[in-house]
Parts: sequence; C-alpha cells; structure tokens
Amino acid sequence: MSLAIFDLDNTLIGGDSDHAWGEFLCEQGIVDAEEYRRANDYFYEQYKNGGLDIYEFLRFALKPLATLAPEQLNTLHQQFMQEKIEPILLPKAEELLAKHKEQGDFLLIITATNHFVTSPIAERLGVDAIIATDPEQVDGRYTGEVSGTPCFQDGKVTRLNKWLEAQDFSLEGSYFYSDSHNDLPLLELVTHPVAVNPDEILEEHASNKLWPILDLR
Repeated sequence: MSLAIFDLDNTLIGGDSDHAWGEFLCEQGIVDAEEYRRANDYFYEQYKNGGLDIYEFLRFALKPLATLAPEQLNTLHQQFMQEKIEPILLPKAEELLAKHKEQGDFLLIITATNHFVTSPIAERLGVDAIIATDPEQVDGRYTGEVSGTPCFQDGKVTRLNKWLEAQDFSLEGSYFYSDSHNDLPLLELVTHPVAVNPDEILEEHASNKLWPILDLR
C-alpha cells in the first residue's frame, strides 16, 4: 500500500475552500462584508505570490470561529458545503481518487486550510485521512488561535512526518498532487510528485524536473 497524498484547494476542488468560506461568511452577514472581503482577497493574493504570513492570516481567518457556537458553525458549514463546495467538485479529481483506491493506496489530504473548513470536504471526497491546520479549542469552542504547527509550506513536511511516526507508512512509492509552488518542500520529498493545474512557478519547476503535469479541470 502506497501513500497517495493530495493538496485540496485548486487541486481536488476547483477553487479555494478557505477563500470561499470567507465569501460565505460575508454573504451570511457573519462578518463586515466590505472589510472582510478586502482582507480575504489581500491574503489570497499573498498566498498565490508565495509571500503569505501564515500566522497573520490565521489570526484573521480563525477569528470568526470564536464568535459562534459549535451548533451554529455546524449548521453554517452544511449550507456552505451545498452552496460553495458541491458546485466546484471535479469529476476528474474524483476519478483520480477512485483510481488510487482501486490500486489499494491510502488516500491522504494535506492542506493549509483549517480543519473545521476542510474535514467535511475530505469526508465528502471519501479519503482515508486528512492533515490540516488545527484551530485551537478550549471547552468545545474555538478560541480564534492556531494549535500546533500550521500545515503550510515546510509545515506540511513537519506535520506529515509527525503523522508518519504514528502510522505504519513511509514515503517510499508515495505520490503528492498539488497546484501550488507553496507545496514544493513536500513535492521534492515524495517518490512521485505531480503538478495539477499548476501556478506559473510550479509549472516551470515541474517542467524543468520532468514531473507529470495533470489537468483535472
């Protein structure tokens, strides 16, 4: 059994779930729409350019979780799944997951987007496990802070290695599919790196390294 590892946003789904959640919060009147959209778009551009301050972003992104009760959050997320995630699911991505499952591979999503947003998406996609940025919780409520190492850039390698220590897996024969140059630290580690609808920086890197480039759109 090999590890088949997948980035989530703009890889297995045709959009960014973190940014979409922010848009959804604006539409629902949970946050000040004008101010939040401006910041949400600013951080998204930083991410795409490779200059995101992950801790600054997480202070912004996790704050709304602390303002709502768990029951409210769960209800909102069910609506979010129907309105924002279902329309951007990619049939070719689901076929790729099914192919790896048929091969007997273990399907793992690793994503910088926080666990609250992404865990139900991973469940919907039928993967075996997910590693995501963990929002801190105290007494069953989110605090607005991050817990542990954010699952971003080199942090993905750190989090994956920690996960591997507790599992009966290695990176021998492993795959990693990603769209983003932010994931180069992990792409360089696996046996089979694959660029999926890559950004310009990753596309150039993949071409130079003769990595496969896949179109799931």
